[in-house]
Amino acid sequence: MGIIIESVHMGAVKLIRPQVFPDNRGFFFEAFKSEEYARHGLPASFVQENHSASTAGVVRGLHFQWDPMMSKLMRVTNGSAFLVAVDIRKGSPTLGEWFGTEVSAENKLQLYAPPGFARGFCVLSDYAEIQYMCTGTYNNKCESGILWNDPDIGIDWPLKGEPNLSEKDENAQTLSEWLKRPESDNFIY
Repeated sequence: MGIIIESVHMGAVKLIRPQVFPDNRGFFFEAFKSEEYARHGLPASFVQENHSASTAGVVRGLHFQWDPMMSKLMRVTNGSAFLVAVDIRKGSPTLGEWFGTEVSAENKLQLYAPPGFARGFCVLSDYAEIQYMCTGTYNNKCESGILWNDPDIGIDWPLKGEPNLSEKDENAQTLSEWLKRPESDNFIY
């Protein structure tokens, strides 16, 4: 059993394909195995797992936190979603670049993004559930977000119509505003 690193983006964001064993009863795969992930240079320890459910057109993100620094391993367990990671590391040659891909319960892909990346998603199916394991526990005093449609980033969201956003995400800052905040010094390349 194992995983395949399908692709690497911005030198750090990894698209992961687990080895799936289907049969006439359904399927089996290891969603996470610490030794296997460590062998591929991924975190072997996660301290929190989150599970969200959303309807079509919901956009969540682009979220990140600096204390503690946090990696996320994201997967879709019901429906499909477009998962995104944006490089927000000062001095990075890929600062402001993004990677996004469709992940679904059917394709079972996983998206890993290390600290220094803002993460988010939009729901493509009528309903989707997204699970993400985190290397740090949530700290609402040290978390923030980047505006989902920041023109300087230019994410090509596969949306039909206007997104359904939380008030927090609708009023998030731009990347250039974030880079002026002293907290952004936690994300140095």
